[in-house]
Amino acid sequence: MHPLRSLGVLWLLPVALMLKENCVPRKSVPYHSNNALQFGEQGVSNYSTMLLREDLDLLVLGAREAVFALHLSNISNKQASVKWEVTPTQVKECENKGKDRETECKNYIRILHKMKDGRMFVCGTNAFDPECDYLRYKNGELTFDKAGEDGKGKCPFDPFQRYASIMVDDDLFSATSMNFLGSEPILTRSSPGYIRTEFKTSWLQEPNFVSMTWMPESEQSKEGDDDKVYLFFSETAVEFDCYNKLVVPRVARVCKGDLGGQRTLQKKWTSFLKTRINCPVLNSKLPYVIQDSYLWCDFKLPWQNCIIFAIFTPQSDLSDLSAVCAYSMSDISKVFSEGNYKTPVPVGTSFVKWVMYSGEVPVPRPGACINNEARKLGITQSLELPDRTLQFVKDKPLMDQAVEPIEGEPLLIRRGATFTRIIVNQVQAADGQKYHVMFIATEEGTMLKAVNYDGEMFIIEEVQLFQPPQPIKIVIFSNVTGQIYAGSDSGAAQIPLASCERSSSCVDCVLARDPYCGWDTTDEKCVLLSSSQRELIQSVTQGNASLCPVADPVQPVSLSTRPGGELKLSCPSPSHLTNVRWEQNNNVLTFSPRQQILPDALIILNATISDSGRYRCLSVERSKAGEFSTTVADYQVSIDPTDTGNKGLTSVSQPLTDSLSIAGLQAAVALLVISLTALLAWNFYKKHIPLPWKCWTAQNSSSDNNHVVEAGHSFIQKGVIT
Repeated sequence: MHPLRSLGVLWLLPVALMLKENCVPRKSVPYHSNNALQFGEQGVSNYSTMLLREDLDLLVLGAREAVFALHLSNISNKQASVKWEVTPTQVKECENKGKDRETECKNYIRILHKMKDGRMFVCGTNAFDPECDYLRYKNGELTFDKAGEDGKGKCPFDPFQRYASIMVDDDLFSATSMNFLGSEPILTRSSPGYIRTEFKTSWLQEPNFVSMTWMPESEQSKEGDDDKVYLFFSETAVEFDCYNKLVVPRVARVCKGDLGGQRTLQKKWTSFLKTRINCPVLNSKLPYVIQDSYLWCDFKLPWQNCIIFAIFTPQSDLSDLSAVCAYSMSDISKVFSEGNYKTPVPVGTSFVKWVMYSGEVPVPRPGACINNEARKLGITQSLELPDRTLQFVKDKPLMDQAVEPIEGEPLLIRRGATFTRIIVNQVQAADGQKYHVMFIATEEGTMLKAVNYDGEMFIIEEVQLFQPPQPIKIVIFSNVTGQIYAGSDSGAAQIPLASCERSSSCVDCVLARDPYCGWDTTDEKCVLLSSSQRELIQSVTQGNASLCPVADPVQPVSLSTRPGGELKLSCPSPSHLTNVRWEQNNNVLTFSPRQQILPDALIILNATISDSGRYRCLSVERSKAGEFSTTVADYQVSIDPTDTGNKGLTSVSQPLTDSLSIAGLQAAVALLVISLTALLAWNFYKKHIPLPWKCWTAQNSSSDNNHVVEAGHSFIQKGVIT
């Protein structure tokens, strides 16, 4: 293969990957104030903590040095607010410790949970001295109890450090750092009785906490089991032999009723176990790290049917892929309750290797909750567990088997803006089937809406929520309002589950394959299924637009120009998945120097009499059901020899400055040629590509020189390129 062909193959690799990833949203909705209801106040930032108070019809929003109570149906309507600012003395002390007074030495609200008595438990970073308090909403006002409770071990010191927390029956479970430096990561339960993890690298090593969830595993349990709290995080692995630090995604588990041990593991978790959680992305050599998770459950079914949806991003800067994987709670639980343990084995004098433990496992099983088996042995609480069991789990908290995703692969892989948060909602479509719809937030302030149809990942749309683009830091969903709430540095946004009105025709509505939407033939508009009593047209798995009635023909627009003049015929594409096809007098047009086909227009240059006639622009979109074409624009063009007007470009809906001139094309081509020439010259100079005569000489001197392209690198066996 010629070196230039090798280079061409390399250029095509990203394209091949993009096709495999199926990452193109059908529609991209640019930022507009109508996209979402917005909230933000001047001088306040970091809207990254949210609490749904559906009992009060409120969204409680935590930001920097402020808490807001917003109307749940319209967050633009502020009901109340309260400040929680640090004092000048606290700012000074924080600054003396080397922190920035304008960014770090503030009070960032990080913990916000509802309690049984209706109060809210709130914690803030408090200028690197975390503090907690209780918040009440009464008579339209927010007020603090001013309890001044120590927040260490509950709330992070650093406002930019990842953490996780959950409130279960007024017991706060929190994963954060215990000290100012952020070097003592812990998983704690604040009450009843303070309990935490060991300060050992085998328990937690440089973790990046992500999220926590509670599972009511004691309900109707035949084993008499306890409820569990699961923690998702990434950390530096101890079990791999690497020169550099390797980060792996984890899931850990503790028992809700764990009280610690009597002698061994006093006031420490006796049930802490962790294992790897895999999300294989295109055979990547480095594991992707978890960024967020969402627990979806059908509360009519047992907890084993719950699903964890998680988003993953690469730990290397060499990739810009993000992925979504889904896991069965029964698979996760099985790894902890039945899986093998790993054990450290000394190798030499200064190295420890982790291998699968094959020895005898103590009874009761290490890391298990108190269940019927333990009660038969006279053990009714963790304080009564034998030291042999406790010492085992203290030394071996790591499981050998990793948790694999459902179907063994990601639901979605996408190149571009990094995923930050995810929520999932289940909806029943017109076909009677239920589908999981994923709403995925990104670092660029957009929200993806995606569905997996029998292994086919389909991205319905991508909507820009914030301007300028900025990372979305939190996303939650209310079953009461059917609304999604998102927070970023500059403010909060509220969007519905679906905006069916974005589809203006039946074909567009059906090809959108949105399980929330269908075409109403009576009202002739795309509407929510839940808001209509009529039978709507919908085809989510196939995208069968042939179900639509024949649409009214598009009325042609008359245009004329003089011989030698120019015309621009606009044709806005309804989606990213369509191909545009132009016809002149029912004959398909192809690109030519005088008739230039752009993604959104046809430009006719130096018009002649032969350019007269009927022009139609058709949008062609393919789905599982076939190929569907829709007339988007229709023009009747005439070339008038008596027209004495300017020879400038005539455009239907766009000004001259938007058009593409021949000079512009020539300049662009010239610039491209110069750039490619410079690139090749640089590669020749650096010897990344051999000179043609050297390559020819090498080919003639050895008949065994074969070119191989593997993993994006081109080389010649026994040859010149390495």
